[in-house]
Amino acid sequence: MPRIKFFLIVAAVPAIALAQTPCEQLKSLKLADTTITLTESAGPGAFQLPGAPPTAVGPLLPAFCRVAAILKPSLDSEIKIEVWLPAGGAWNGKYLGVGGGGWVGSINYGAMAAALRDGYATSSTDTGHTGPTAEFAVGHPEKVTDFAYRAVHEMTAKAKAIMAAHYGRGPRLSYWTGCSTGGRQGLMEAQRYPADFDGIIAGAPANNQIQLSAWRFALETGALKDPARVVPLAKTTLLKSRRARRVRFP
Repeated sequence: MPRIKFFLIVAAVPAIALAQTPCEQLKSLKLADTTITLTESAGPGAFQLPGAPPTAVGPLLPAFCRVAAILKPSLDSEIKIEVWLPAGGAWNGKYLGVGGGGWVGSINYGAMAAALRDGYATSSTDTGHTGPTAEFAVGHPEKVTDFAYRAVHEMTAKAKAIMAAHYGRGPRLSYWTGCSTGGRQGLMEAQRYPADFDGIIAGAPANNQIQLSAWRFALETGALKDPARVVPLAKTTLLKSRRARRVRFP
């Protein structure tokens, strides 16, 4: 029988250089379901983290481009995100998304600052609501979906688009890191959107919600039935004040 030969012809395709958009001009970037609310060049030097007390000493950060946006993938969504982009040649070419804790409800600025100092472009989200409680969930199934998984995926897609616009190319590698709720967010990303990240650190993932909720109910029911088990307000205030004196931003 005649031998059949197979040939694979690979054509060399030149890399396409995209236009680079300066930081302040990113505000005019058009992305689906996205309103960019802030673009500013910051640093280098001490950066006052949003929400920190005026007397708090902010972390020393390299120069970066700060982008804030609101995402509305549903009619009842209002997902706040921030994307921080190292300036000039300080970018290591990689992206690090950072998770939140508890019910989230705020941007994780501390983790973003640590990622930025290591040369990563980074982003964080409040997962679609403000505040550390679950009050947002009552009567708002779309917000529950945002908290469960949609906010992180939408943030990641928009962060990569913003990077591509600013640097003229997207990240060569993308990573996720988070603990507790952030760990659960990492697992959800791996299961639902495996193409979002090349590597995921899912620390202590709070992914068994039924078990966790039952445990919380048991603790709170016991405290409500026995006032002696409740920590007095004066003691919690003392603990908070002592902790505040010890906390230093990364």
